[in-house]
Amino acid sequence: MKLHEIAHARTGDKGDVSNISVIAYDPAHWPLIHDQVTPERVATYFGSFATEDVTRYVLPQLCALNFVIRRALTGGVTRSLALDAHGKCLASVLLDMEIDNAKTRAR
Repeated sequence: MKLHEIAHARTGDKGDVSNISVIAYDPAHWPLIHDQVTPERVATYFGSFATEDVTRYVLPQLCALNFVIRRALTGGVTRSLALDAHGKCLASVLLDMEIDNAKTRAR
């Protein structure tokens, strides 16, 4: 399944740093999100960020993860020629990630 089937996301930015929060719709899906949406996987999924540039903060009381991605916005809003210098589309791209729900089906 796609991550967007079990979670939604919010984004923010400051300079060249993007924040992406991934929030489970249903607490029952929190373990899948927690276990499968790792900093390494996020860096690999985007393909343009080094793993050390991605920091994950776990917010279990909210069934959410917050990713801080440094050097994500090619210099930031005022320095970038990118079409999405704010990084708003990064959340949409991340929500297209495949999540293995075999553990859920097996229960």
